[in-house]
Amino acid sequence: RIRDTYADDIRARYPKIPRRVSGYNLDSLLEPEFNVAKALVGSESTCVVVLRAKCKLVYSPPARSLLVIGYPSVYEAADHVPRVLEFKPIGLEGLDDLLIEGQKVKHLNPRGIKMLPEGGGWLFAEFGGETRDEANANARKAMDALRSEVQSMHLFDHPHDQKLMWAVRESGLGATAYAPGRYRTWEGWEDAAVAPEKLGGYLRDLRKLLQKFNYSGDLYGHFGQGCVHTRTDFDLASEAGIAKYRQFIEEASDLVLSYGGSFSGEHGDGQSRGALLPKMYGERLIGAFREFKSLWDPQWKMNPGKVIDPYEPTENLRLGAQYKPWSPKTHFTFPEDEGSMATAMLRCVGVGACRRMDGGTMCPSFMVTREEEHSTRGRAHLLYEMFEGKEVPASWRNEEVKEALDLCLSCKGCKGDCPVNVDMATYKAEFLSHYYEGRMRPMPAYAMGLIHVWARLASIAPDLANLVMSLPIVKTLARIAPQRQMPRFAAKTFRQTFPSPPPRGGEGARRADEGDEPLTRPSENKRVMLWPDTFNNHFSPDTAHAAVEFLQANGYEVTIPRKQLCCGRPLYDWGMLDAAKKLLREAIDALKDDDIPIVGLEPSCISVFRDELPNLFPEHKDLANRFFTLSEFLQREKIELPQLKRKAVVQGHCHHKAIMKFESEEEMLKKIGLEFEHLDSGCCGMAGAFGFDRENYEVSMRIGERVLLPAVRAASKDTLIVADGFSCREQIEQSTDRKALHLAQVLQMALHEGPAGPEGELPEREYVETPAPPDVGRMARHAGVFIGSAALFAAGIAVLRRWRKKRVSS
Repeated sequence: RIRDTYADDIRARYPKIPRRVSGYNLDSLLEPEFNVAKALVGSESTCVVVLRAKCKLVYSPPARSLLVIGYPSVYEAADHVPRVLEFKPIGLEGLDDLLIEGQKVKHLNPRGIKMLPEGGGWLFAEFGGETRDEANANARKAMDALRSEVQSMHLFDHPHDQKLMWAVRESGLGATAYAPGRYRTWEGWEDAAVAPEKLGGYLRDLRKLLQKFNYSGDLYGHFGQGCVHTRTDFDLASEAGIAKYRQFIEEASDLVLSYGGSFSGEHGDGQSRGALLPKMYGERLIGAFREFKSLWDPQWKMNPGKVIDPYEPTENLRLGAQYKPWSPKTHFTFPEDEGSMATAMLRCVGVGACRRMDGGTMCPSFMVTREEEHSTRGRAHLLYEMFEGKEVPASWRNEEVKEALDLCLSCKGCKGDCPVNVDMATYKAEFLSHYYEGRMRPMPAYAMGLIHVWARLASIAPDLANLVMSLPIVKTLARIAPQRQMPRFAAKTFRQTFPSPPPRGGEGARRADEGDEPLTRPSENKRVMLWPDTFNNHFSPDTAHAAVEFLQANGYEVTIPRKQLCCGRPLYDWGMLDAAKKLLREAIDALKDDDIPIVGLEPSCISVFRDELPNLFPEHKDLANRFFTLSEFLQREKIELPQLKRKAVVQGHCHHKAIMKFESEEEMLKKIGLEFEHLDSGCCGMAGAFGFDRENYEVSMRIGERVLLPAVRAASKDTLIVADGFSCREQIEQSTDRKALHLAQVLQMALHEGPAGPEGELPEREYVETPAPPDVGRMARHAGVFIGSAALFAAGIAVLRRWRKKRVSS
């Protein structure tokens, strides 16, 4: 009946374009198709909920080639779409120069952007085939025909290069949602569609309309189907701004209709465009929509306020003129979020990239729990609601938020992987600093968070410290998982033995106190400072000595800070920000008067200076530019590397990948000559103290068992296991029969072994310190000092507990 009554109206009013999502699909009811399923798809849950669907598949060619074409601007690119479509690409995407500028501001895809052909607007034309040769042949046909018509073009036929280029296009949301120093944007008119042959004119007029309202917005999207994405810097937090937004979408809808287009070509009408539908379809077809909905939902309970009798676009806004978030004082300054943590909570736009089940770094806890509250998005929305203060209390003592943050590993994977760089590790540290204010933290906070204190005490009597830390009662009190072994303190710290590394035997070993000359004398102006972090100083001094040996072999004078310093990395995991800031101030005061580069070996410590320091002390952000990972320093200095023909499995530290990026590490490993596999394993699961906590042990192991640990166990015995992160090496050593090497140790091995290297040997054994047998006399001499310190700690805990009880009772 609906079909017979409204068939002529449907034929007259429905646009004939590749992408039309607005309204109901009543055109699917026309003869000869009369497909009720198609009529229901896209009805936005206003008619039915789809529990099961039988899909029609589209053939996907196994081989692909990507032709990227450059034009003077995005408008010329859009004009050329019909011409490129003549060659039947299987995909045709477009983007403008503003999108590229946004990615540059956010340091997204630097390698891919460099590979773009010259231009100010681009088309990405993908061609398919049964083989790469066939796909290339299809692409070259287009190239030969278009060569004289375009500004520039380049064919990418290698999957790795194609991945880099597609990342540039796929970063559209990340580049446009929020770019520091530019503007914050919102959806609202982000996916209108017109016929591809009219796209150039539409984009020019859309840009004029944006300029008329003084709005900004990048232009990109599925140009082969005439669908354009853009996010716009609407002001949705003031009465005037909201009224201006409402007027804009009225004029934008008129513009789309003048081109015979659709208000939505992908995402649906929802609330933002439902009220505009009478313009597109007329009141008679709106009546047909109403009848269609009534058949399926006679009581009108399905998703009310959408499509039919919709809410106004300016109702129920996330912000609105009444939005006045809670704005407490914070430790972090949030310089990229207008100095406000509440503003930082607006970053998450709900994409859900954190909900993926594999690949990338974020979000490791979600990957194993599959619970929304343990995803970056879930935590971000809870924090937003806390600052809004409506659904959950605007209080740092918010138990719902605390529970959601408990399984956050502070891996920073979200800051690197999230399209809008949600930084949950920072938010967690800030939240916990206030949540625990005036109250006791869990025991692991003191046992692991203050590791820099205990490590310095342990250096007085390391044998005794190792004995004490291995006692079951100590692990129980510190809430350490019984399956875990506490890392062993080295017999001598790196600082105690610098610049004289312990001898290793063989021709390569040298000791300064034996009179041996350095492998290469330092050259003028070749000075570098090595940062002796707590982990490599107290637990793995061999790693630091390996770095010193390699740098000296290349003519560098290596120094270390005169004063024993610490970045305080573990303190952030427990929100001990006052203590963390104190340590950073000490480091700033000790380092600010020098200008030599500083090389760090522990990625999480380098990330403190590159990430936390500018956020806590923005006035000293220049110091961050002096800190390098070893691979970054080698790349900057263009040091010629020795060769080591081995196979390797590489585990990248989360902070390394998220903050410093991992490209320089990969480049150095390639230059050494290693045939390596960089695991797409995400977090190792140890994540500092997280994996030692008995409450987190199961989650920690499930994360590690996803990819990393099975890959290590499957590696042959002569395959090197490479991991720069101390936590990663601990997870590997405690969960497999292998030990991992730091890049510095791999370089040292290359120096000693030369190009060939011994076959079938376990090289890592030579580079792991064997603990000296217990020195009973030394233990006796220092037992009093260590036990006295432990007693002081226990007494302090007791006093804090009594004070807490008094505070609670009062």
